[in-house]
Amino acid sequence: MASETIAIACDHAGFDLKETLKNELSDRGYDVLDLGTNGLESVDYPDFGIAMGEAIASGKAKRGVLVCGSGIGISIAANRNPAVRAALCTDSLMAKLSRQHNDANVLSLGARLIGIETALDCLNAFLNTDFEGGRHQRRVDKMGA
Repeated sequence: MASETIAIACDHAGFDLKETLKNELSDRGYDVLDLGTNGLESVDYPDFGIAMGEAIASGKAKRGVLVCGSGIGISIAANRNPAVRAALCTDSLMAKLSRQHNDANVLSLGARLIGIETALDCLNAFLNTDFEGGRHQRRVDKMGA
């Protein structure tokens, strides 16, 4: 069975954390689609949020992880694509609830706001929590309409 592909993208502020999360995903057996950026030179976060949206919408990846300084701008850019449900999370409970209640398919993190351990906790919750469906399904359907 082929492993799941997870896209990952960041701006310059999120580069170091992206690399850590990329290695974690690979170590867990996921195929990682790295959408950039690939260094610390200043770039525009919308470009990478848009690339994530395109990767999710096209089916190149079922889920994704975004990182910028705050996690806000890059998630706003990604959420412009109706196929994306990016959730900005600052702790593992938020990541868990984003999956359970909102069927989030993209985790967004702020590299300047959380540390590596918290980011890894969020990633773990995001990867290991299923959508509950039920009463939440009609709400998720409204977001994609």
